[in-house]
Amino acid sequence: MPAIADWTAVDLAARFARGEGSPLEAARACLERIDACEPKLNAMYRIDREGALAAARAAEARWRAKTPLSPLDGVPVTLKENIYTRGDPAPIGTRANDDAAPQAADAPPAARLREAGCVILGKTTMPDFGMLSAGVSSIHGITRNPWRLDRNTSGSSSGAGAAAAAGYAPLHLGTDIGGSLRLPATHCGIFALKPSLGRVPVYPPYIGRVTGPMTRDVASAALMMNLLAKPDARDFMSLPYDGSDLAADLERIDLNKLRIGFLADMNVGLAVHPEVRAAAQAAARALEGAGAKVEAMASFLTPELADGMERFFEARSYNDFVQLPPAKQAKVLPFIAEWCTWRAKDFSGRDVMAAYGAYVALREVTVKATQIYDFVISPTSPILPYEAELPSPNNDPHHALPHIAFTVPYNMSEQPAASLNWTYSADGLPIGVQVIGRRFDDAGVLRLARALEQLRPAQRAWPQPA
Repeated sequence: MPAIADWTAVDLAARFARGEGSPLEAARACLERIDACEPKLNAMYRIDREGALAAARAAEARWRAKTPLSPLDGVPVTLKENIYTRGDPAPIGTRANDDAAPQAADAPPAARLREAGCVILGKTTMPDFGMLSAGVSSIHGITRNPWRLDRNTSGSSSGAGAAAAAGYAPLHLGTDIGGSLRLPATHCGIFALKPSLGRVPVYPPYIGRVTGPMTRDVASAALMMNLLAKPDARDFMSLPYDGSDLAADLERIDLNKLRIGFLADMNVGLAVHPEVRAAAQAAARALEGAGAKVEAMASFLTPELADGMERFFEARSYNDFVQLPPAKQAKVLPFIAEWCTWRAKDFSGRDVMAAYGAYVALREVTVKATQIYDFVISPTSPILPYEAELPSPNNDPHHALPHIAFTVPYNMSEQPAASLNWTYSADGLPIGVQVIGRRFDDAGVLRLARALEQLRPAQRAWPQPA
């Protein structure tokens, strides 16, 4: 039997419901795992040991009284540093905010988890301003990949990815504006869902920005989504709440009726590694073998659109950067400072609107290219995990996001997309595949991900970095 820290949220919830498990025992096991692994991984920003144990005791009492707040009452969870939690500062990954004040209130996702009785263990690390797909931060340092400590977790939900792979908790919460849930998922060998924009209320809302679950299995993420999708008026971009149970009938999918597009290469950014390509092809063949109609599809992303999106992000970050006083600017990770200023400092109003136009155009072409399919399958990242110390795989601040071509389109199009580990490289590093659905079909993406979870090759034992 696996150690308690390696049980899934589904396992824990079932045990608690049967009166066989102890939320306090689970919280202690997770805290022990964190203590054992943190000196090597550096995945946690803050650990709320006393608060977690108190919440676990309260959950245990509710289960004994048969009055749980939710099916996940008492299940441990971590939250990404930029998801506001009452009483905790949120420096957004940068030393420029090392004097950040404690937040006065929980952000919507944190509030929903707390209301459901989940045991919040603490906050996970992220890079400066969340604008790196890497585990490098000026305030948090380097977060390392549990599968190999010299490898990068990717980002920006870097700490959450490492924490999930290492068994810090069965549930983790990250954010995604260009791939920040899915890229750590593929590099850390876990599952992550980027929901449809608005499915999970967030605060503050922004174009393409979502919050989603990061777990070791699909079913646990679906259970978590049932909590996260509840309404919150603070998000003016949120979708109407329909009360759907995303964990119900998770295996109810008829592959024989599906038309699936297989996108093997975006032909933009970094070249697809042969082992990554082979893994995605194997996933597509498995679906075809199970009855789905799988068709090769061409890339819809152009170098011009990709560069426009990078300009959009540069302009956004430059606007934040120039509002900092010089003393704080000097604390920002130098790579980020160079990236967001080298050309954005000279942007005209026309340049900014052209970058915004690239976002609109990318949204249009993405929906047009994918809407003829029920789902699309692709690699999640074109590459294997790169060096842990690098802020980007090419270490070039003038082209810092060459590895997000497979992920960023679906943030702009608002479509749900997930990454599921499929297999491993010759060096034993995880390789995930991406599942993309039509707008608002979060339930469908979860169901197809579950089907792939059952079709995939045997998985390796989880890493034990301690």
